Amino acid sequence: MLRDPWKHLKSGTDIRGVALEGVEGQSVDLTDRVIAKIASAFALWLQKKTEKKAPVVAIGRDSRLSGPRIAKILSEVLVKKGFTVLSTGLSSTPAMFMTTLDLNTDAAVQITASHHPWNRNGLKFFLPTGGLEGDDIKQILLLCQEEQGACDAEGGAIREVNYMDTYAARLRKLISDGVGGADLPLKGFHVTVDAGNGAGGFYVEKVLEPLGADCSGSEFLEPDGSFPNHIPNPENKTAMEFACNAVKRSGADLGIIFDTDVDRAGCVDSTGREINRNRLVALASVIALQGNEGGSVVTDSITSSGLKTFIEEYLGGKHLRFKRGYKNVINKAIEMNEAGINTPLAIETSGHAALRENYFLDDGAYLATRILIEAAKLKKQGKDLTELISALPEPAESFELRFDITEPDFRPFGEALLAELETYGKKMGWQVADDSYEGVRISFSAEDGDGWFLLRLSVHDPVMPMNVESQVLGGSKRIAAKLYEFLKGKEGLVITALEEFLK
Repeated sequence: MLRDPWKHLKSGTDIRGVALEGVEGQSVDLTDRVIAKIASAFALWLQKKTEKKAPVVAIGRDSRLSGPRIAKILSEVLVKKGFTVLSTGLSSTPAMFMTTLDLNTDAAVQITASHHPWNRNGLKFFLPTGGLEGDDIKQILLLCQEEQGACDAEGGAIREVNYMDTYAARLRKLISDGVGGADLPLKGFHVTVDAGNGAGGFYVEKVLEPLGADCSGSEFLEPDGSFPNHIPNPENKTAMEFACNAVKRSGADLGIIFDTDVDRAGCVDSTGREINRNRLVALASVIALQGNEGGSVVTDSITSSGLKTFIEEYLGGKHLRFKRGYKNVINKAIEMNEAGINTPLAIETSGHAALRENYFLDDGAYLATRILIEAAKLKKQGKDLTELISALPEPAESFELRFDITEPDFRPFGEALLAELETYGKKMGWQVADDSYEGVRISFSAEDGDGWFLLRLSVHDPVMPMNVESQVLGGSKRIAAKLYEFLKGKEGLVITALEEFLK
């Protein structure tokens, strides 16, 4: 059984922790010693997985201040174990996966904590078959806990590799093939990029400008792991406001915003309106279903009712609303394809989008590129990108509330509460969804709020998030009030956020 001090480092399919001092109440747990133990354990795990004594591993990092230190320790340990390390320096997470294909590495490690605060960092691992699963991370940490690691060996070496140039060239070719017409296919097209001082600045310098794009008005392209301007997260309200304002100020045709390690992206249309969450899923579905008529799209559980209508009735596809967690939706899409079900897209409302044509890799730069191609082609026709999703029915209101679970063994508590809610809902005559893979989703008629709520259990944390959506202003409160009647007085759940919402 995995125990602390190692258990808390597991974050889904990654390892994450505090890497720098400076935040009150948080002590560094990704110390040099801990990182070295993880590197040695990973080396042993990889030797067994590949049946090779001296695998080749690529190591990259995002812009976080602790990245160079962690990369140095990882590299030194792996070289000491006889491995060949390809050091790629500042890199995007999707690019690190691509090293396993283009550079024939046995594995790759990206040093990142995605959009989390500046003092945190982590490790994301890839094999040529894709990212490691949660059970793989657990095995690596168990090896650390049991003080097991690879033996020292001769022959290790480290080589500096500028792989981002290769990765960028692939995206440039995608644009040239998609837009066509000239050596500078983006000449006359204006796009702003907000990299949030993460690893995404390359997209302007190495992808867009060489193809003739006007990128004036782009912001925060310089890597700075203190993230001085805004949280590098397309879901963050302030971050998206920066991206929208950049488009409005510069009169751009399109805006793109990346998270820290570029595995997610959001967009802004030419009017300065964000294309994010359900709009982004709708746009990605339009693109993915081209040539895949009748295909399926897998999303997470909190997507809107209007999105399902758009995919199924307007695009003629099929929509599977699955579980939260980008690996969950990706793995489900892969499973469906293996079963013979045409499924070209897996996407989470957070912006993690994985297309089958791109190895089911959640790659923000790839998605942004596919969207940019459509926008550039439409501009030549005198049309705007948002015409592609103009038929998407959008709710009048949409909110998310989060309730802390105080029970020490939070998962059984949450599961029991959801089972009780489902029984309660049916007893009350509510419309309980029969296709939910996560939580309990209940819809209400126009008389009772004209919308739905979803109560679910967080994938990793002692939290129960509630999403509520209504087609009418004020409907969300009417719907939430019905859930409040069920939840009030329940021991073990803090519903202060719901009480505040209903005031």
